[in-house]
Amino acid sequence: MRLGYFTMPVHPLHRSWTETLREDRAAIILADQLGFHDAFVGEHLTDGCETITNSMLFLATLVPETKTIKLATGTSNLSQIHPVIIAAQAAMLDHLSQGRFIFGISPGALTSDAEALGILDQDRNKMFAEAIDVILAIWERDPPYDIDFPDNRFKVSTGKTSALHLGVGYMGKPYQKPRPEIVGTVLSPFSPGVVLMGKRDFHPLSANFLLSTHLKSHWHNYAKGKAEVGVEAKTDDWRIARTIFVADDDATAARYAREQSSSPYRFYFEQMHAKLIRSKRLFVFKSHKEQPDDDITHDFIMDNLVIHGSVNKVVDQILALRDEAGDFGELVYAGMDWVDPALAKRSMQLMAEQVMPRINAAIGKAAA
Repeated sequence: MRLGYFTMPVHPLHRSWTETLREDRAAIILADQLGFHDAFVGEHLTDGCETITNSMLFLATLVPETKTIKLATGTSNLSQIHPVIIAAQAAMLDHLSQGRFIFGISPGALTSDAEALGILDQDRNKMFAEAIDVILAIWERDPPYDIDFPDNRFKVSTGKTSALHLGVGYMGKPYQKPRPEIVGTVLSPFSPGVVLMGKRDFHPLSANFLLSTHLKSHWHNYAKGKAEVGVEAKTDDWRIARTIFVADDDATAARYAREQSSSPYRFYFEQMHAKLIRSKRLFVFKSHKEQPDDDITHDFIMDNLVIHGSVNKVVDQILALRDEAGDFGELVYAGMDWVDPALAKRSMQLMAEQVMPRINAAIGKAAA
């Protein structure tokens, strides 16, 4: 089983933007040094706590600072930028990283982003689907371009103005052939979008704020999509993100991950709880559809969604997660604000150097 990293990130409003960007970069540089397989970075335009506004731009700064870790958008919000721009920028980042790029995609969920861009009342899921069709067509076709799918708002042509002998009208292809790995983050239980991922050979990443009881539904839908196109699903293609804190002893882990008022884990889920209520998506945290909203307390969320403890305790919890969800290819560690940098770094170190080797020994796999 591989070990990955994911950050949205979520920082307290009072922190300096300059400092948090430096911290977010330091976390991924450390992940690279510790042998993490990949690092996914989210983006939002209008959130003072989630402060990376363009994941590709951020990841580009990490290319010369890292050696082996794959750099992943987590995600590029495809409803927010014209697909020609995203296709060109993603292809360039793939070349800059010499193939260490993963293209994570989503429509973009933050409604204030949509309002700021004037698309609040539009069907952003449809915009997303239309955009990815165009991006793939750009990467697959040669100029001059005449991309005009039925019922797709994005029409791409260069026939009138191309001068191909001068390079005019040409859009670059990615470094990886035929394209980079495409990953979609899955937030909802029983998401039908995972069926489409399977059909199109996109890979699912189950979000870290989804209860573990729902994870198996993602695999079932992914395998269904694969079967519909006559392909067997591979568990190596499935990533599960979890919120994890590892310490040298259980008392330290409980204090930093749960008990102290300054805990970054408490802050993270307080933020997520409030934002999901505001966006009328509290169902993400529920164990079943009929569960009353009042049941979704802070303690309920923390009890179900934060794995913490010493190495042995965390190993046991992850093995129990795997027993519940079934086999999967990558455990994605969710990064938090570094309230205590020493503890945050130590957690990542213990995760990479002690927890994952024990997990892989227990399940009889070598880390990829």
